[in-house]
Amino acid sequence: MSHKRIPKRKAAIAVGGVVALGAAAILLPNANASQDGASDGVAAAPKTLKAGDASDLATRLSGMLGDAYAGAWYDGEDKRLVVNVVRGEGDLALKVRSAGAEVREVDNSMAELEAGAGTLKTEASIPGTSWAVDPRTNKILVTADSTVTGAKWDRLESTVESLGSGMATLKKSAGTFRTFASGGDAIFAGGARCSLGFNVTAGDGSPAILTAGHCAAAGDEWSDQQGGEPIATVDQALFPGAGDFALLTYNDPATEAPSEVNVGGQTVPIVQAAEATVGQQVFRMGSTTGLADGQVLGLNATVNYPEGTVTGLIQTNVCAEPGDSGGSLFTQDGLAIGLTSGGSGDCTVGGETFFQPVTTALEAVGATLGDGGAGAGGQEGGQEQGAGQEAGDGQAGAGDQAGAGDQAGDQAGAEDQAGGQDAGAGQDGVGGQDAQDQDGTGSGRHSGRDSGPTRTH
Repeated sequence: MSHKRIPKRKAAIAVGGVVALGAAAILLPNANASQDGASDGVAAAPKTLKAGDASDLATRLSGMLGDAYAGAWYDGEDKRLVVNVVRGEGDLALKVRSAGAEVREVDNSMAELEAGAGTLKTEASIPGTSWAVDPRTNKILVTADSTVTGAKWDRLESTVESLGSGMATLKKSAGTFRTFASGGDAIFAGGARCSLGFNVTAGDGSPAILTAGHCAAAGDEWSDQQGGEPIATVDQALFPGAGDFALLTYNDPATEAPSEVNVGGQTVPIVQAAEATVGQQVFRMGSTTGLADGQVLGLNATVNYPEGTVTGLIQTNVCAEPGDSGGSLFTQDGLAIGLTSGGSGDCTVGGETFFQPVTTALEAVGATLGDGGAGAGGQEGGQEQGAGQEAGDGQAGAGDQAGAGDQAGDQAGAEDQAGGQDAGAGQDGVGGQDAQDQDGTGSGRHSGRDSGPTRTH
């Protein structure tokens, strides 16, 4: 996919961000199985894995463990998969170790955590709240924004307490949960601005755009310039509800819609869609703040926006601001992960940001990534092959082709992350404002009209 042109100064900032972020270490809590009661049985040492391979292994192990499975996450520092196993299942824990994962024995089963999330949905679906299972703490992480006060806070707090000790943690966010649509730049409709997520191929073979569903509320016709001629038309959209995604078909069937992300002067080839893994390092590109990076914190998150509840999202600590809605969330080795939905905070103070999983959006709209790349059902066993072929050695991935790998190779590790994130976030004087609803936010429709595709953005 490619985005709208970025001014030269901003492009230089964005590229610099890629270089710094490519070298940054992922700072994660160290998983220490022995402190958490893991058994001392002899087993193979945990395998060194890429994030995509760790996700595949987690899926296989969850099926094998059944009710004993309590979530998993990727330790990016040690490149290991950590799997939670319900305490007392020593034989199954040994099998997990033999498969190459690190084991952490925990008290809360996934069924118990999901039941707790169900209670929150029934008792505390309050605008300005969110929750997701955090496998690293083996608890439900419940977040309330600055609007949740008084009786609403009391209701939320009492609901969390009713789940029992050790089931959930409650934190307060300084910002306000909003969808990140805005008036200004990138792709436009009805005075609203959003960001192109990924170029895809619609079910009829025509080129199309995948972006946020709440953006579609602004209008059917979208342009690449404020007040310009429409280049794409809304075909399908969903928001709120079981997702936040929209398919816009290009108006010109001859449009070239490459499967890549433009990070400012350079591109990251996108090889296929993939599921997110907790702990995974991810990059976000948006029309307001450019490039930013961070970590996946939770999956299947529920967010209660003012416009309604959205389920099935990815929770991260990647910053975003108004206008970044719909923008791409991806990995350095070219895996499409998500579409920017909303959150709180900004790229000055940080905050929580939520993303629509690309795999479920592709499946829902019947599209494939780029020129037929894997969608929700076509990725099994293909992550390592796809990323590796693009990279040549399967390690540097698409980040090498984008200049992130080689150029950053000699730069220092973790200390570059903070500087790189600020630079990469593209601060052309945009930081410092709270994310807020502007024109074009709100409930998206569930369908637009059929039309032919168009050209790249």
